[in-house]
Amino acid sequence: MESQKQEDNEYIFRSLYPSVPIPDKLTLPEFVLQGVEEYTENVAFVEAVTGKAVTYGDVVRDTKRLAKALTSLGLRKGQVMVVVLPNVAEYGIIALGIMSAGGVFSGANPTALVSEIKKQVEASGARGIITDATNYEKVKTLGLPVIVLGEEKIEGAVNWKDLLEAGDKSGDTDNEEILQTDLSNLCSTLFSVRSEMIGQIVTLGLIPFFHIYGIVGICCATMKNKGKVVAMSRYDLRIFLNALIAHEVSFAPIVPPIILNLVKNPIVDEFDLSKLKLQSVMTAAAPLAPELLTAFEAKFPNVQVQEAYGLTEHSCITLTHGDPEKGQAIAKRNSVGFILPNLEVKFIDPDTGRSLPKNTSGELCVRSQCVMQGYFMNKEETDKTIDEQGWLHTGDIGYIDDDGDIFIVDRIKELIKYKGFQVAPAELEAILLTHPSVEDVAVVPLPDEEAGEIPAACVVINPKATEKEEDILNFVAANVAHYKKVRAVHFVDSIPKSLSGKIMRRLLRDKILSINKK
Repeated sequence: MESQKQEDNEYIFRSLYPSVPIPDKLTLPEFVLQGVEEYTENVAFVEAVTGKAVTYGDVVRDTKRLAKALTSLGLRKGQVMVVVLPNVAEYGIIALGIMSAGGVFSGANPTALVSEIKKQVEASGARGIITDATNYEKVKTLGLPVIVLGEEKIEGAVNWKDLLEAGDKSGDTDNEEILQTDLSNLCSTLFSVRSEMIGQIVTLGLIPFFHIYGIVGICCATMKNKGKVVAMSRYDLRIFLNALIAHEVSFAPIVPPIILNLVKNPIVDEFDLSKLKLQSVMTAAAPLAPELLTAFEAKFPNVQVQEAYGLTEHSCITLTHGDPEKGQAIAKRNSVGFILPNLEVKFIDPDTGRSLPKNTSGELCVRSQCVMQGYFMNKEETDKTIDEQGWLHTGDIGYIDDDGDIFIVDRIKELIKYKGFQVAPAELEAILLTHPSVEDVAVVPLPDEEAGEIPAACVVINPKATEKEEDILNFVAANVAHYKKVRAVHFVDSIPKSLSGKIMRRLLRDKILSINKK
């Protein structure tokens, strides 16, 4: 790991490993499906519960058919398609097909409310929606063409099979040149995959595919290596363990709450764990408590635990574990790994912006070709996040040690990470302020062993109000998706704010934590 002092006295850290080449004339679908000819019979995606499977031959054929059909329906380069689906066997085909047509894939949470999907559709300027019969009700009123997966034909919607057949019949269209620069993160992330692992890896597809971790870290990465993705549309511990054993899963990207379940839930003892073929789990999206890691290692001694770090704005994985010489070398316990090839990292003092030497905590900033082009149609937020030198400011506090291992110690961004999902305090505050008895409110993150963080609301209630904490919880729950619900309410006299009017969330959080300790 090289650190250098430039003229402006910057401490910049780079990977211990040499750079990896980034192809510049390939689209993401072409890159992911490189070398697919030898693997057309291999299963690419299989649904854990139904057993429905899609081979690499299917992926290649249907990606082309979908791209042609979308183009003939009028989808043009840069236009957005919103996908409202659970993890299904066709998900990889849908994402690659949209990209092959030059469109932009935008995954939506199928458990989201109509109002939340509507917001995403409007913000992205979407031209169409791909969903299934279950979720059709949620999207049929949004005024866009809807493509529905499955056998069932729904009036007013385009049937998936009919669409693919139409794609077959449409002639080759003169596509605009598509040069996507989405490959950097996959090239960096997969640098440690050895040739004998190609076609051999079975990855658990439980993390939602609408999330960057799911679509890039699981679907695209596994397809690039011609492995198999075992798709799970929802989490249930018995289904999860059954899937691991029945499908001989070798690699399972999961989140800390599942590790907690595997360690503490008696259901695990119903299964013969000696049948597991699991070699490693990757946990990201929230910190893993050290005592939880120890307990997991004791129960699953042959399973390697990799803690990784990534963010949507950096095309998924940013820091990880893996060494081409040693198979999958592991960084220190509770570290999120080392810097990937082609990336630069620095740690800055959040108050002065000066970069800091190793072993000194500061805001983690990253610079590479993986940095997003910007938040869609939102220059103001983009300028706050990516500076003029191209550094992406992550909002996370961490440091790098003498060996090049990185540790994350805190967050300065206000987003709350509940089970890996991002929850914006401001959104919940806006909802709470519509309650007639709520005079002021602040939503803060509280640490939670299972979820990582939970949203807690500090509420100034009207003195004449009769509502209890539970009434406030229920009010929010009726207006948001399950993962965004407020999990605790504290009535307070006032909300502390800075001179500029910003809510002093840290002060409130520390106050609640000190009360809870008593």
